Amino acid sequence: MHPDRTSTTRFPVPVDASLRKAGWEPGRWDIKQAEIWADTLRDHTSPAGHRHTVFPAAVEAWAEFGDLHITPGGPGRQIAPATLHLDPLQGLHHARTLGDLGRALGTELCPLGTETDTAAVLAIDTQGRVYALDHTGDWYIGPDIDHALTTLITGITPVRLTAG
Repeated sequence: MHPDRTSTTRFPVPVDASLRKAGWEPGRWDIKQAEIWADTLRDHTSPAGHRHTVFPAAVEAWAEFGDLHITPGGPGRQIAPATLHLDPLQGLHHARTLGDLGRALGTELCPLGTETDTAAVLAIDTQGRVYALDHTGDWYIGPDIDHALTTLITGITPVRLTAG
């Protein structure tokens, strides 16, 4: 067993604590709210005609973690930990930006929420990989939502994709 995990959590202890403080618990699943967000995103078209693509990896992430306001406790490991609001509608007006990055990465992206301190947009791809887009560039956060939350909440430096 990993030294900073308990046998009852899938996250490192500080991440689990931050998630639970925000209202998450194992088995949390609000598919009704996730479907409302999916419909809202699918129905939105930007003034220039850009649209969001919605797929199962996004809906599943929203069902489990949607609408959480996560405030990490303690200092970050390498950088300041991120304060998060996991609400995909925070990315509603980023259809073109997410579409452009998705094409560059050979996938599709859907909004996941924001880093509230930096206004970075969090996005998830069809495989469940998580990215952040901010004024400094585009970032790869993790191969799935669990790794991404761990990276963001514990202050691990993400991987830069592009220069801003």
